[in-house]
Amino acid sequence: MSEELNRERAELAGLAQRFGLPQTVSGEAFPPSQEGAPLIIDTDAGGDPDDAIALVIAAAEPSLALVSTVDELGGRRARFVRHLLDLLGREDVPVVAGADLGDTRMDCIAGLVPDSVAPQATDVATAVDDVVAKASGPVRWAGLGPATNLAALLTENPALAERLVVTQMGGALNYRDPERAEHNFRLDPAAANTLITRGKLPKLVLSDTTFTPAIEITKDSADWRKLSAPEAPAWARLVASHMAQWFDRFHPGTIQHDALALAAALQLPFVALRRERVVLDDIGRMTTAPDGNLVRLSVKADYPAFRAWLGRRLDAALEGTR
Repeated sequence: MSEELNRERAELAGLAQRFGLPQTVSGEAFPPSQEGAPLIIDTDAGGDPDDAIALVIAAAEPSLALVSTVDELGGRRARFVRHLLDLLGREDVPVVAGADLGDTRMDCIAGLVPDSVAPQATDVATAVDDVVAKASGPVRWAGLGPATNLAALLTENPALAERLVVTQMGGALNYRDPERAEHNFRLDPAAANTLITRGKLPKLVLSDTTFTPAIEITKDSADWRKLSAPEAPAWARLVASHMAQWFDRFHPGTIQHDALALAAALQLPFVALRRERVVLDDIGRMTTAPDGNLVRLSVKADYPAFRAWLGRRLDAALEGTR
């Protein structure tokens, strides 16, 4: 077993011991580390600003190869992502506008994208095929919104399941409103079901794990003050303006669900996972079932360590683009 596999085993075992969790690291082989593999981000950036924060962190990854958008607003999410990546110096990363689900409520980017930012391409399948074709091994997929784009890819080309290492933010076993599914699964339950039935052992970073004030950025947070400072770089002022619209319209804080899911996709040791079999009902609510589909579910997270890492990464981005 390679050094990378041993490291992953040790990290998972350490998290289980640290949190008093059931031991899920056995003698069975772990999938190889995907460190350095091409990274695709699938995002509904433009609503809750946690997507934008995750994109800032992802932009520092040399392996970032593609960003697709989902739950589109007539292409405006993709244009926002293009503008943000350009300001971060990642003009090399293609952006493609994906599925539009007709949901216009989560729109916090009004007036933020210059008219000079052109509409982005719309063929997600071709863009993903291009990334996969250039890769000699696995390709990492970090789903930060509804799974609509991924479901279409896996339906049209089932062989992609063998190449895509999927981490999805979404789903819940104990959602705070038992009458509804978690947001990303609720917006497209059929796509969520395709994800768990056709994906190969996807990681699901559940709302049960991410929904906590321990990883929330508010106007009292040091990160907000740095992003909104007059001397902050242009990308930070864009994110701060986006956050201000969210604060005004929805909530006085943004919980960093997607940045935590991104950390899991990067195989960083903040999220403890266990293998479980799950099924979804017609509206996307998840339950465990002995004959369900095998996935890896988040169990618990080291929030202080994650929060410190996120702060360091934001500081590095701020310093690197001044």
